Amino acid sequence: MIRSKSPRVISLYSGAGGLDYGLEAAGFETAVCLEMDKHCCNTLRVNRPWPVMEGKIETFPTDSILETAALKSREAALLVGGPPCQPFSKSGYWKTGDALRLNDPRANTLEEYMRVLEETLPYAFILENVYGLAYKGKDEGLLFLQDRLDRINKRKKTHYSFTWKVLNASHYGVPQVRERVFIIGSRDGKVFHFPQPTLSPAIEASPEGLFASEDYRCAWDAIGDLDDPEEEALPSKVGGRWGDLLPSIPEGKNYLWHTNRGGGKELFGWRTRYWSFLLKLSKEMPSWTIQAQPGTAIGPFHWKNRRLTMREMARLQTFPDNVDVLGGNSSVQRQIGNAVPSLLAEVLGRAILDQYFSSAVNEPLTLLSPRRRPIPKAEDVYPVPKKYRPVPVSARALREERLTLTPKDKGASIHV
Repeated sequence: MIRSKSPRVISLYSGAGGLDYGLEAAGFETAVCLEMDKHCCNTLRVNRPWPVMEGKIETFPTDSILETAALKSREAALLVGGPPCQPFSKSGYWKTGDALRLNDPRANTLEEYMRVLEETLPYAFILENVYGLAYKGKDEGLLFLQDRLDRINKRKKTHYSFTWKVLNASHYGVPQVRERVFIIGSRDGKVFHFPQPTLSPAIEASPEGLFASEDYRCAWDAIGDLDDPEEEALPSKVGGRWGDLLPSIPEGKNYLWHTNRGGGKELFGWRTRYWSFLLKLSKEMPSWTIQAQPGTAIGPFHWKNRRLTMREMARLQTFPDNVDVLGGNSSVQRQIGNAVPSLLAEVLGRAILDQYFSSAVNEPLTLLSPRRRPIPKAEDVYPVPKKYRPVPVSARALREERLTLTPKDKGASIHV
């Protein structure tokens, strides 16, 4: 068993560093980051002294990764990464009827992660991915990784374990409902036991919204102390065809408010749009998932009827406040939306230290949002602007409405 005051980490597909900031808070030290997006690399370099290797992972021999990290094979405490896997995303099913999955060239990211694992042989590893990787009956991605690990164990005489679970970040104190798959294992075969939720799992996404619970960190806890933006780079106004409709939707609601089953005007058909369409945060509940590539009217939006700022999105992802995400508007949104919530990484990092390194951490979680009470009352709801006229919704219109959804709207599942 490796024992170190600061176990060292090799970070692949680092993105803006959400996973790494959480592991840092838990007590790990990032030895090297590997990332191809130039804006993510700029964000990493400005915020932390970690060595950053910029480029596609397949262009970097493992020897160069180890050299940059000042490590040898078997010396790394942890290999971590979230290989981008669009073939396994929920939006991929809707767009194509089914994803190509392992036959999609983009699934090569899983193979590259396993290549580096085999050639660095860390003591333990974390692989994070979209929960579509574990869909029942469509879990060939998981089976591929398990098979690949078995082959590594045979070739290298190791005993890597393989334990996976779908985690909802809100169950661990993150003020955001976000589900992802985590796979964790150790070289000596010790099975990882995922930590129990720190909060009672009494809040879930549903067609009607979120059910609030006092146990959960809510959006007000995360961003209630932040002033309205004036100096932020991101534009605050919600534009496009439907942006002016947002003030007529109550907190915690979406476009369904303006259907025949909601409390507003009948402007849309029931479940004909993405869940995040005109979705507004509620102060009293966790945020819905921050999207990486939202369309013009895809939320969640602030209860003040505007877009979220960089700092607000970073808070909802539990990034440390000393991290600034750099780049243009779409890049900032993409970097934050693709990240692992740092608090969830801190929780997992502490569990790994305890189970694999006999180094329990008993202090309060560093990245947990403080409770801010009292929570102010909900914002006023305004009348529907005259330009939005209720029209009869025919079956043909519903079909046409589905066809008008753009690829940019792939952030959340469509109601069908």
